[in-house]
Amino acid sequence: MTSGILTTGNPVLRIPPASPAAAAAHFGASLAFHADVSDVAAALEAGGDPGFVVLDSRSTASWDQGHIPGAVHLPTALVAEQAAGLLDPAVPVVTYCWGPGCNGATRAALGLAELGYQVKEMLGGFEYWVREGFAFETWEGPERRTADPLTAPAGADDCGC
Repeated sequence: MTSGILTTGNPVLRIPPASPAAAAAHFGASLAFHADVSDVAAALEAGGDPGFVVLDSRSTASWDQGHIPGAVHLPTALVAEQAAGLLDPAVPVVTYCWGPGCNGATRAALGLAELGYQVKEMLGGFEYWVREGFAFETWEGPERRTADPLTAPAGADDCGC
């Protein structure tokens, strides 16, 4: 080993794993910044106040195509000027956009944090909400698709994570 880099040809271990303490700090911090689709759905489906509001940061055309029931619509570009009129600063916000290939939810979360809101980003976005088989609303009304077995276990209510 030279300078903390393994000299083996193994690409996974070429750079050694972090210490357990550093890994715990990193992954703990990650969970403070992110929520996954299944956890958001479970909290919303439990009934009552989930303790957070879901914010769709996409365009109006995207919102009309489909969004999470009960979500607040606030496009990323309008966060600075409209957040105060739509959101309670005492209630944490969970942002989402299209999916893993879109950083609109990240940019919306940054804007909200800069305004003083507590915020998390929903990993997977609207794409994984739909792929995991959760109900959504369109301009035409409610809709639900069968869960994709690559994102949710077939015939089970929970992935066991």
